[in-house]
Amino acid sequence: MSENEAAETELSTLSILKRPVIEIPDAASVQLQTLDLARHVARSPDGKHYVVATIDSTRIGQKYLIAVYPQQGNYLTLIRLPVCEFYAELPEDAMQRHCALVQTIQKGNLKKYLREHQ
Repeated sequence: MSENEAAETELSTLSILKRPVIEIPDAASVQLQTLDLARHVARSPDGKHYVVATIDSTRIGQKYLIAVYPQQGNYLTLIRLPVCEFYAELPEDAMQRHCALVQTIQKGNLKKYLREHQ
């Protein structure tokens, strides 16, 4: 392994270890993907399940992405058909929006939230 490969591996390992751990009551935490800051499954009062994912896209020159996807089956999400997407400049703002979306879904107010924030 070259020095560059070793350094890249170490940096990616450190970035994974430094991810914030967000616990939201009554929301199942899901195994994080490579660029995830947070990922939760939220259940609405009508029994629908949604995955709320917050992704660090800054490495590819974009902002932090917060997206809501419908969940089907155990953990099959329709990645190409997000319910909504939001962007944030700062990770703190992204995480705040992430938590707000999970709690909004749990209360059954996602449609109202989207009308007010898009």
